[in-house]
Amino acid sequence: MSASPRVGILGAGQLALMLAEAGRELGVEVLCAGRDGDCAEAAAPVLQVELGHRAEVAAFAARVDLVTIESENIDASVLRGLKLYPNERAVEIAQDRWLEKNFFVDCGIAVAPFAAVNSVEDFAGALAKTGVPAILKTRRMGYDGKGQVRMKAASEAEAAFADVVGVPCIVEGMVAFDTEVSLLAARNAQGEIVFWPLVENFHREGILRMSVAPFSRAEALQGLAERYMRSVMERLEYVGVLAIEFFVRGEELIANEMAPRVHNSGHWTIEGSETSQFANHLRAICGLPLGSTASKPMVMLNCIGTMPAESETAAFPLFRHDYGKAARPGRKVGHLTFPASETAAVEEWRGRLR
Repeated sequence: MSASPRVGILGAGQLALMLAEAGRELGVEVLCAGRDGDCAEAAAPVLQVELGHRAEVAAFAARVDLVTIESENIDASVLRGLKLYPNERAVEIAQDRWLEKNFFVDCGIAVAPFAAVNSVEDFAGALAKTGVPAILKTRRMGYDGKGQVRMKAASEAEAAFADVVGVPCIVEGMVAFDTEVSLLAARNAQGEIVFWPLVENFHREGILRMSVAPFSRAEALQGLAERYMRSVMERLEYVGVLAIEFFVRGEELIANEMAPRVHNSGHWTIEGSETSQFANHLRAICGLPLGSTASKPMVMLNCIGTMPAESETAAFPLFRHDYGKAARPGRKVGHLTFPASETAAVEEWRGRLR
């Protein structure tokens, strides 16, 4: 690899945008694969590539030193043979909820009760394992609450399966939990791992609305979360940033899902940490030393649908990130971050984004 590696990102959305911005500071050239008008164009060249087309992806990969992803919803078969970080196995497991749950179990990590559902006839046995209420989830291609149907009773199973168009699914028992948290870490090819503090996450309608770092009970659970993360990363020979989302129940962490990439709940690290998740992802995959994750308390608020006008935010001590996306209901178009000490600003904007 050259002294200034050229990194190809499969995808050109806001995660690619922020990776490219971090690349500028590190002297790492970034090239994105996407479509005209994707928001990463503001920071890096974007080539038109159909991400489901293996030959197009291979041709793109031939133009760079290594490849990474901004979404795990790229079919793993398209990624075969690429110099890919994280590796194909990590992506393949993360994009299939059945494989993911079983992998967590193999790592000794607690999960909600779950069972495979490939037909309506599978439901009786599946719900006997999980109980009701339960949630039906497509095995693949689900994010921000998509591909999920909640069931309060077994009698709703047939309608739920019809809602997801009868594709292969898993059903999960509902977990009575205290809150939701995520842990982000970066690992390089030499096996060095750095962790950010546990983050508490607040969702509505399946979409992340707010992240608070650090989680107020991080002191009690950080060590357990790091042990789980280390187990996952080492088993996968993982290189790059990984996020694992957990339900908190008392002193127990129950894994929900993992994301083999930089993650929405880590956006606060741009201003809140000595090294952001974006910089450390590039450092890890390019073979550079990992940076310090020493952090200060921060709050991140997602802007869903529209960005607030600059006049609305001018009075607050915040950092504003506009992704340059057209307004659309349910769409993540930007985020705001505040020092957690600015409680008045946090409460003001939390109320606005409810």
